[in-house]
Amino acid sequence: MADKMYKLPTPRVGGYSAEFYKYCRDHELRFQRCTGCGAWRHIPRDMCAKCGSFEFEWARSKGRGKVFSWTTARQPMMAQFAAHIPYSPVIVELDEGVRMVTWLTDVKPEELELGMPVEVVFDDVTPEVSLPKFRRVA
Repeated sequence: MADKMYKLPTPRVGGYSAEFYKYCRDHELRFQRCTGCGAWRHIPRDMCAKCGSFEFEWARSKGRGKVFSWTTARQPMMAQFAAHIPYSPVIVELDEGVRMVTWLTDVKPEELELGMPVEVVFDDVTPEVSLPKFRRVA
């Protein structure tokens, strides 16, 4: 159940990101996919960077990928993150080819590895917002 006392910032939800987070609230990871050339894209936007088409669908991702990169914060940039130090935001490259910045739920910074296989899990942080996070796949 969502924690009504969630202290970390939540994403701004508007425009195309509202659609993205609506699916996340339903525990579905969906990205825009161009119906012209089939290219997947994230962050949601009007036009396909590959072919220039404005036509797209919200296609369901398998929710599996690998750790592409990360950084480790040892000092909080915002006071709300102090209790989480050290933490490592990661970039996950999904099997569909899109990359997203996210959190790993079960991996300490010193355990991170390039190419580590991961899968999506959803964290219901408020009644309105469910964040896509990832966990290590054995």
